[in-house]
Amino acid sequence: MSALTDSPAWQALEAHQRSIATHHLRDWFATEPDRAQRHCLQAAGLFADFSKHRVDDRALELLHALAVQQDVEGWRDRMFAGAAVNAAEGRAALHVALRRPTGWPLVVDGTDVMPAVGEVLARMRTFSAAVRSGDRCGHTGRRFTDVVNLGIGGSDLGPAMVTDALQPYGRADLRVHYVSNVDAADLATCLARLDPETTLFIVCSKTFTTIETITNADTARQWLVAALGDPRATGAHFVAVSTNLDGTRQFGIESDNVFGFWDWVGGRFSLWSAVGLAAMLAIGPDAFDGLLAGAHAMDAHFLQAPLERNLPVRMGLLGAWYANFFGAATHAVLPYDQRLQRLPAHLQQLEMESNGKSVDREGRRTDYATCPVLWGSPGTNGQHAFYQLLHQGTRLIPSDFIIARQPHHDHPLHHRLLVANCLAQSEALAFGKTEAQARAELVARGATGERLDLLAANQSFAGNQPTTTLVVERLDPPAVGALVALYEHKVLVQSALWNLNPFDQWGVELGKKLALRVGECLLPAAAPMAGLDGSTRMLVERLRS
Repeated sequence: MSALTDSPAWQALEAHQRSIATHHLRDWFATEPDRAQRHCLQAAGLFADFSKHRVDDRALELLHALAVQQDVEGWRDRMFAGAAVNAAEGRAALHVALRRPTGWPLVVDGTDVMPAVGEVLARMRTFSAAVRSGDRCGHTGRRFTDVVNLGIGGSDLGPAMVTDALQPYGRADLRVHYVSNVDAADLATCLARLDPETTLFIVCSKTFTTIETITNADTARQWLVAALGDPRATGAHFVAVSTNLDGTRQFGIESDNVFGFWDWVGGRFSLWSAVGLAAMLAIGPDAFDGLLAGAHAMDAHFLQAPLERNLPVRMGLLGAWYANFFGAATHAVLPYDQRLQRLPAHLQQLEMESNGKSVDREGRRTDYATCPVLWGSPGTNGQHAFYQLLHQGTRLIPSDFIIARQPHHDHPLHHRLLVANCLAQSEALAFGKTEAQARAELVARGATGERLDLLAANQSFAGNQPTTTLVVERLDPPAVGALVALYEHKVLVQSALWNLNPFDQWGVELGKKLALRVGECLLPAAAPMAGLDGSTRMLVERLRS
């Protein structure tokens, strides 16, 4: 056993889980009239209902003890202070500085980082305002109508999600597109709809060597120059988010069109930095400021609230409760807002790239589960796809429901139906329907005999599936900022519980390196394929031919 699984807090949780494993949410609500009120938390404009979770007061007490044992508050405080919490790479993880008011100093290694953060943000605002007003134009003097962000991973998922989520804050005369896949179908489909004279490209790559992004950028540049007939057009139509000034200059982008950031900004935490430039162009500088303000409000809550009333801490603890003590292997995120359709994809990278690890901070193999598989799609679409498994499948799947009280549109009937479905689904997952209830309904409709038995079995629902319901007043910039920051801090909490470094991602590297070697073998006149395994060699031969 590891030090964690042999610890008093862990052993106490295992024992308590065994004692309440068969308890049903129906019974807890029946015996606790105030359960809903007691298990709600609020922070930064978000309201969270945790009452439909398979926990009692003792379980929460023991989970808080685990958080204390694993020094969740200490890891949180060190991250906010700029300590090198990414020990494997000797770096801080200071994405919280990016949404901190610029007048508040934050010293890292003897230097206040906030003036540099403020300077980049000011340049982003100036550039975005100029593009949106038409003061910044293309090579032929026409104003930009389309922006294409070329990035992948954190340089794509977060900004794309924000652009979708805050679409009401955009403008019809400036469309923002995201291209990430090295599959040319992604870029070609996008370019086919655009006018080269009015298209601005953002090449988003910290090192300016990310092969998918640079391949797409090279192809986009060829498309632009071929259409405009002048290589100098590159400088007018391309900007970069990068720290590699030599690489951007060689590409044709001058330094005053390069927006930098810092090695203490991890890719999946970077949408608050210059990586969010495309999102700022889409929604405008003022709305982007609101996004930062909402995230900072969640930062302040996470930093100041006690464990028992701390929203990210509660989410992190409950996730670990199911992953480690109930064997839950997946977690569903179910936003009941079409504009949050990209949120599950963003959270997949955020959580699984951070905590999808089996080696702890000291380099030891874990003997406990870590990050579950995160997945989901917007309601109500998911109800007609995978909810069958949630309701009557064989697996425990905790879920997060997300809903706004007020919509941006003027169609109240649609929103009433959306809210009704969201609340009904979480109710059905929690309480289900007993076979006796199903049988009574069927008898009332005239069913008898063997058919009654068959239908009663098939129309009963076990329930007892745990859910969190997150409510925002309106899906506005502060709400989106707070929501994303909530999940970021959940990652930090669970990394502390599992003794993981959530800020490195070595698992991303191996496939990239092997792809370079395999790519060489795919060339028509490639050398003998030494070093490839039999399966890969066979596939290379088939695909090359």
